[in-house]
Parts: sequence; structure tokens; C-alpha cells
Amino acid sequence: MSGGREPELAAAVANKVGEGPVWLVDQQRLLWVDITGQLLQWFDPATGGVESLAVGRDVGAVAPAESGKLVAAVGDGFLAVDPELRSTELVAPVEADQPANRMNDGKCDTRGRFWAGTMGYDLRPGAAALYRLNGDCTVDTVLKPVTLSNGLDWSPDDRLMYYVDSKTQRLDVFDYDPDTGALSNRRTLLEIPEAEGLPDGLTVDAEGCVWLALWGAGRVRRITPAGKVDRVLELPVTQVTSCAFGGPDLADLYVTSAAHGLSAAELARQPEAGSLFVCRPGFKGRLPNRFRGCI
Repeated sequence: MSGGREPELAAAVANKVGEGPVWLVDQQRLLWVDITGQLLQWFDPATGGVESLAVGRDVGAVAPAESGKLVAAVGDGFLAVDPELRSTELVAPVEADQPANRMNDGKCDTRGRFWAGTMGYDLRPGAAALYRLNGDCTVDTVLKPVTLSNGLDWSPDDRLMYYVDSKTQRLDVFDYDPDTGALSNRRTLLEIPEAEGLPDGLTVDAEGCVWLALWGAGRVRRITPAGKVDRVLELPVTQVTSCAFGGPDLADLYVTSAAHGLSAAELARQPEAGSLFVCRPGFKGRLPNRFRGCI
């Protein structure tokens, strides 16, 4: 693709809730999930092919591990996935006493810890939390109460963490200690009026700007560290969920979407709902972090 190309269809997969894209550098493929479809999926841009693996649980996020396996945030905790054997193992249960919750979006930090939060299926206010899976497979509760834990990522200098609890209609930022994983000094970077969509998944580019998906609005916004929106991408589907940079030069922005909950009339108007999209917005991303430790 040439620089500055607008979003176009990459894979027509009709996911129920496509989410959590992450670029696999060694494979030159994109990995992402269909949350309620209970699938891990791999897209090969060289061939246009898509492979999938059913994990038997709702799966909110996935990340590569240094071992070659994957770590996933699923309905009831953290899951180790061996894509070669097509096997799974629950290594750290989370919220076993709250069956009405499931895990949602997540990402690995530079120290190899996997962060992922939860949400209630009924979106009960304050019923969820943000967790961190450590290298020894212990789990820390990092932030609570939360209602709909969603996108998170870190600044290039590793001193800030951006975070979305979707029902707050905000993109927040914390001071971050990369050694301990401690968060402090939470403040709002940007408020999003409900009419402009629900803040969802995000990624931080090489310049330190946040690309934020807006569910219901069919848009991805680029937000500077000062809280200014300086770029807006328009998608042909309303339920945009998340985004991640990939490609050989990390200049392709992949965008996931969802078909869940759309009426027949809405699906007729947006037949690509739930598909994977790609564009070259003229910026580059960063290499994704891998989980280090017990998986």
C-alpha cells in the first residue's frame, strides 16, 4: 500500500465481536480474537488467508509469549494456548466467584507481564477490575472498581499508561512505574460525548499518540499526549472495536469490528460488519511486547 491510504477490507470474517489485534513479527501475521465467537484468528496479508482456533470460552484478548505459545484473557481467567498442539490450559483463574463477568481487552508491558480487565455481561457498574498476570502466573488486582475494562497501552518512554473504562466515556492516563507496574496520578486525557461513540480498544504509535476506536461511531481517532485529536479514520462499519500496527514496516494499521447486536436492516447497510480492515495512515507503530514467564 502507498502512504496515506484509507481503511479498506482486509478479511471478510463477520466476527461477532472482533477485538484485540496484535502483530506477530516472526510470522508476519496479525493475531486477533472473536470474543463471543470464542476464536483466536490469524490473518496472513501475503495470502489473504485466515486461520482460526476455537478455545471453548469467550476470549477477550491474546498476546504472544516468548516461549512461542500464546497467553489469552478468557471468560474465567488467563489461558495458556499452544497453537501447534491446538491445546489450552487455564493457568490463573480470575473472578471465579463472579460467573456473570468475563475478561476483556488486554496487552503485555515491556517487562513481559500481561494486563487484562473484566466486565459484567450485564455491564453492572463497578463490578469489574483490571488485573496483571505476572511471570510466575500469580495475578495482581491493579485497579477497581471498573465497569467495562477496555483498551490500554503505554507511552514509548514507558512512563505513562493509557486506559479506557468504556462506560466513563473517557480516555484516562496514569503515571506508570515499569519496574513495579505501579499506577498513580490518574487523570482524564480526553472525554468523549456519548453521541461520538463509546471509547473501546487502543494502541500507541511510535510518536506517542493514541489511536482510539469508537464503538458505535465507525471511527478511529488519533489523540496526542496533550489530548488533541489530530486525525480521524472513517470505517464502513459502526461497531469499531480496536486497532494495532503491523506489516514489515509497522505502518499498516489494522482495525477490528463487531457484528453482534446489529439488526437485519443494519447488517444490510453495513455488510462488512465484523470484518478486519487495514489502512496506511502515514504513521508507524511499535513492536508488541511478549509475555515472559510461566507460559
